[in-house]
Amino acid sequence: MKNVRRKFYIFAVSLLCQLLVVPAIAGDVVNVKLMTLELARDVAQGAIDACRKDGYQVSVVVADRSGRTQVVMRDVFANQYMTQLALGKANAVILSNTSSGELRKNRADIADELNLLDDLLVLDGGLPIQVAGSLIGAVGVSGAPGGDKDAACAQHGIDAVQERLDFAE
Repeated sequence: MKNVRRKFYIFAVSLLCQLLVVPAIAGDVVNVKLMTLELARDVAQGAIDACRKDGYQVSVVVADRSGRTQVVMRDVFANQYMTQLALGKANAVILSNTSSGELRKNRADIADELNLLDDLLVLDGGLPIQVAGSLIGAVGVSGAPGGDKDAACAQHGIDAVQERLDFAE
């Protein structure tokens, strides 16, 4: 009987210790929202479709919140440099948590220096992808005749999935 009590006592104490430790550890863990491949693909396809409708052959890059490339789409006549430019625009969004065009306007004083960084381009055409105000990724578009048109195509890509973003958990 003593052995059973002793085991119960050890079990109760260890359970109590675990309950006391969990709240301290819970504050050290951060939950983040990440895009699925399907969502990233649909953003890119929406941007490609919008540009095609206007007669533009573009490249689209969708990056996750850490700047890792998730999707690259290059239309038939878009060259490899457009893909590099689209990547740079998406990375500018990740850096600033704002559109690449806004970064260009807000930080005109250092835009030239930022453009010297690898895979970063401070020009219009990159937009943030957000859920409930939190950055989950970025889309960069290049190949339309002007950054404003690149940005419009990127916005169409986001608009194509906006309902899914609005109701994301």
